[in-house]
Amino acid sequence: MADEPMPELDGKTPLQCAHTPYMDRLAREGEVGLAQTIPEGYPPGSDVANLSVFGYDPTSCYSGRSPLEAASMGVSLGAEDVSFRLNLVTLGQNDGHETMEDFSAGHISTEEARAIVLSLQDELGTEQFQFYPGVSYRHLLVWRGGLDGMEFTPPHDITGQPVQGRLPRGEGADILLTLMERARKMLACHPVNERRKAEGKRPANAMWLWGQGRAPKMATMQERFGLSGAVISAVDLIKGIGIYAGLDVIEVPGATGYIDTNYRGKGEYALQALKTRDYVYIHVEAPDEASHGGLVQEKIKAIESFDELVVGTVFEGLRSMGDFRLLVAPDHPTPLRLMTHTDKPVPFILYGSQGEFRMSQPVTGYDEDAAASSGLFLAHGYQLMEKLVGK
Repeated sequence: MADEPMPELDGKTPLQCAHTPYMDRLAREGEVGLAQTIPEGYPPGSDVANLSVFGYDPTSCYSGRSPLEAASMGVSLGAEDVSFRLNLVTLGQNDGHETMEDFSAGHISTEEARAIVLSLQDELGTEQFQFYPGVSYRHLLVWRGGLDGMEFTPPHDITGQPVQGRLPRGEGADILLTLMERARKMLACHPVNERRKAEGKRPANAMWLWGQGRAPKMATMQERFGLSGAVISAVDLIKGIGIYAGLDVIEVPGATGYIDTNYRGKGEYALQALKTRDYVYIHVEAPDEASHGGLVQEKIKAIESFDELVVGTVFEGLRSMGDFRLLVAPDHPTPLRLMTHTDKPVPFILYGSQGEFRMSQPVTGYDEDAAASSGLFLAHGYQLMEKLVGK
């Protein structure tokens, strides 16, 4: 949800334009500052950033994005196995160049995508390469006993740009490029894509690999902080981090990862979970998806829905359940101007019902400028969790 000042918003950020009474109140009555969730030299991905917010130091445990997603999908990885994120994408032509037309294949439905990925497994799957369907455009390829030293480009980083020079490169890349080319030929005439084209929708005419890695080694939240807990998200990556952290995964009906997600349901399910657990991590993807699409008003709406229906629901519910603490933060900025992530520090709120996080000079509300003006800066994102639990 963090962003940059925008000319079309009179020099304000979407967070500054959004109506966020709950986050503003928490900011006034709590502690506000900036936290560096992306360590120097690391890619500004949701994997690295969310590890930080969960309280882990990515420099000691990060091995790649896809292994975390594999855990959420119930896919077991051996010590020599490499997992890859497989996006179903739409490639097109622009000025004679093959371009990344849509990194999500028009936000293809999970049902349609599942049929495609199962076809990929039937046609291309072997003992060495296995395809696993996930949610919407996000899927998994596992290379048993594979290589993991290649360089990849996240597809959402190159929307509308040529793909030349952004394909896999390095030792083993030729094997993956052959697999990707075989997939393209198969997807060109897949029945799901034929139907989508007939309906005026973008076809999933290519698979794009990235985010590779081997299974990480992580201590659980119970081992580190003595906390029982749960994770709520529509995104496999976040669920996977939660699984490695020893948290229960709670599925919320209607949680989609987009603007239409069940915001209130996430808050209500979190309150229910907190009756029997110490801690819940709630993740909302909608502002990030809006940013990747360059959709200004949709991002503002997503932030407002998050404030009212997630933050508001949780805050009001916790007030009748005894003492509590809240952390509110983006995982990383996703500026609309760039339509991708950056490694800039994120604005956070720490709130305690007993006044544990009061500031000597309170801010008037919650936004990027307020966080910067407070003078509070955490050089390591994992310090947020340490402050939250008082360790």
